Amino acid sequence: MRITKILNNNAVVVMDGDEEKIAIGAGVGYEKKNKDIVNKVKIEKLFVSKESEKLQQLLLRIPEEHFMITEEIIAYAEENLGTKLNDHIRIALTDHISFAIDREKQGIHIKNKLLPEIKVLYKKEFDIGLWAIQHIENKFNMRIPIDEAAFIALHVHAMKIQGGDLHEIVRQTSVLKNMVQTINQKLSIKVESDDIAYERLIHHLRFAMIRLKDNEHHTMDDEMFQMIKRKFPIAYDCAASVAQELSAKHDIHLPEDELGYITLHIERLRNK
Repeated sequence: MRITKILNNNAVVVMDGDEEKIAIGAGVGYEKKNKDIVNKVKIEKLFVSKESEKLQQLLLRIPEEHFMITEEIIAYAEENLGTKLNDHIRIALTDHISFAIDREKQGIHIKNKLLPEIKVLYKKEFDIGLWAIQHIENKFNMRIPIDEAAFIALHVHAMKIQGGDLHEIVRQTSVLKNMVQTINQKLSIKVESDDIAYERLIHHLRFAMIRLKDNEHHTMDDEMFQMIKRKFPIAYDCAASVAQELSAKHDIHLPEDELGYITLHIERLRNK
């Protein structure tokens, strides 16, 4: 393999046969020049990426150690999730982590308003995020706020093969947060994110939205639905307010069956 471009001391672009690849390894590019042969012993990782040009640009403008620590986080995530992540995470997460480290060095702390929801909805990914911020803290001797664990969790979830678009995941999580806020305001209560009743509610709301997207929904016979309305009028009124808010703000329309189940979850919160 011969070098076609030197990105930094630890990253070079090489030609492997007819295929362009990015070789990563300690000192792989040190005192090298174009057309030199790569010392294969120094290559730790070899990437073939559809987004090779973007990855090269990223490696040219961020510190090498930011890329390397992101690689360690990705490896940890894939091992713990038992799945390969989408190749794009190498760009998206590296860029995010590098920017986050720079921000923290400057004393700029960004709050993640979806932190409580992310902790519940994406628990495995959030645990990976917690490990990641601890790993960054140990490596760079700096404090990283827990909000970053939630940001990293979203990136990891979005890059799972079955994950989805990051913007859509953030939108859905924001909608869920708005629904919980409506319940808080309507009932004049504070729903705590570590409460098991909250976890049940947020999971039900999430899957209700997924069912709507897939044109599916829970079925509840009318007699049961009418009984729930009569027995829990305050909780039902609250559920109806959530549905109205969803319709007005997000053009999402909950069927009555879903309102019945949501009413039961809200009643649990009221009983607490």
